[in-house]
Formats: sequence, structure tokens, C-alpha cells
Amino acid sequence: MISKAQFDTEIELIISNAIREDVGDGDHSSLSCIPANANGKAKLLVKDEGIIAGVEFAKQVFSYVDPNITIETLIEDGSRVKYGDIVFYVEGASQSILKAERLVLNAMQRMSAIATKTRQFVDLLEGTGTKVLDTRKTTPGIRALEKWAVKIGGGENHRFALYDMIMLKDNHIDFAGGITKAIDKTKAYLKETNRDLKIIVEARDLDEIKTILQSDGVYRILIDNFNYEDTKTAVKLIGDKCLTESSGGINEKTIREYALCGVDYISSGALTHSVYNMDLSLKAV
Repeated sequence: MISKAQFDTEIELIISNAIREDVGDGDHSSLSCIPANANGKAKLLVKDEGIIAGVEFAKQVFSYVDPNITIETLIEDGSRVKYGDIVFYVEGASQSILKAERLVLNAMQRMSAIATKTRQFVDLLEGTGTKVLDTRKTTPGIRALEKWAVKIGGGENHRFALYDMIMLKDNHIDFAGGITKAIDKTKAYLKETNRDLKIIVEARDLDEIKTILQSDGVYRILIDNFNYEDTKTAVKLIGDKCLTESSGGINEKTIREYALCGVDYISSGALTHSVYNMDLSLKAV
């Protein structure tokens, strides 16, 4: 996984690029009618229900736009919220609050939706020992925010990107000439380049599970698009040789059943690619 320093850099890049995109050479709506020395106060109002996420990110945005802005936090990230709740008050230069408003709202609405869906999946798995993972099926440019939201919702992050973990999927295996060749080439590459990366290998059927198990050094086997019975069989075959992960169209109706098959993880792209933004507003006080 990426380091905290790498993650912090990603967040800084997201903020700077988003402000560049949205503000350009100036927020002329505010500049034209609000004095530079005018101060104001606003509240982050919830008009929905779910898990709030992005409070800490909002603080970073406001600080980036204007270090003199102050925030009074009433509800922390990861808390359940309902219609009418006030998450925080922000106070400072009115122009600065308005400059940051859209980025804060866009990010928090998206992050809260992801955290809410993740919490729903986590609750469905209660008592099973299986953990929820996200994927790389994220919005280009804001992956760090979306993966942050998954963590806030109680899920766990899969690899962050292509560079921090090896994941040999069907196309890698086919292009490499088979499972064993793909694994052998990968281990040789890691040794030659002096990299310490975990290896995950995808299996499309039980025969591929058996083939993967003939090789050492595999951290986790991705049991992809298996039915329940074959998943149970795969888990028994794998035993304690490595970790197990189910994936492939798993949703709210099927996730617990897959967990009861005994897998360590269930990954779901739906956590980040199939959510509806939480309704939030920033209102002047």
C-alpha cells in the first residue's frame, strides 16, 4: 500500500487541481459584489441520511484557500447523519468561503455516498469475519478521496494503483502464457528489480485454483465470478496456504452468502462506481 506521505501528496494534488479548475483567474461572482474585507459564517447542512465523510478533507480545502478560516466541527467523519443535521460551521472571509464551497460540497457529497454504501456492506458482513475491499474502479483524478471514503465507511483499501501490488488477472495470465509462467516471471521480475510487492492471482475456475496452489509466494487468490458451491470448494482447497478474495458482481443480496463461504475478503467496484451523492448544502448563517 502507499505511504501516508504519498497519500497526503495525492490529496494536495487533488485540492490544487480542483481549485485551478474551478477558480481559474478569479471567482468573479464574489469579487464583483462582496468586499474583500467582508467576513461571513456558513453551516454544512445535511439534507439526506447516511454516513458523513469528507469533514477532514473540507478542513484541508478551506485551509488551502485561506489559512485564516476557522471551522467548528459538530459531527466527525464516519458518523451517521440525518436530514437537518449541521456537520460544521465555517467562518472567515466571505470570498474565501465561496471560493472553496463547490469543491467542499462536491467532494463531501461523493465521499459520503461511498462511505454510506461501504457501511451498508460492512453491516451485512457482521459476524462473518470477512472484510470489504474497494477496487481501482474509481473516478479518474480523485481516487485518493474515494478510497479515503471507503475507509471512513469501515471498509479496507485494496491496492491503491498499479504500482503498489502485483495483481495477475486473466489478461496477464493469457498474455504471459499461463498461470505458472505468469507467477514465475513475476517473482523473477520482483527479484531483479528488488521490489517487495504482494502477489494476487485471479482464478476463473477450480482447475486454476489448483494450478495457482502449485506455486509458492502468492499472497492472495482472487476467486472471480464463482458460484457459492465452487467458492466453498475453492476455500477448502486453498486452506491456510494464502488469503482468499471473492469478486465479480457481488451485491447487497449476495455479499453475505459469499462471506459465509469462508473467504477472507470480498471486493466490490460498486462501492465507488455505483453510488448516488448525498444531498448536502453550505448555507450562510
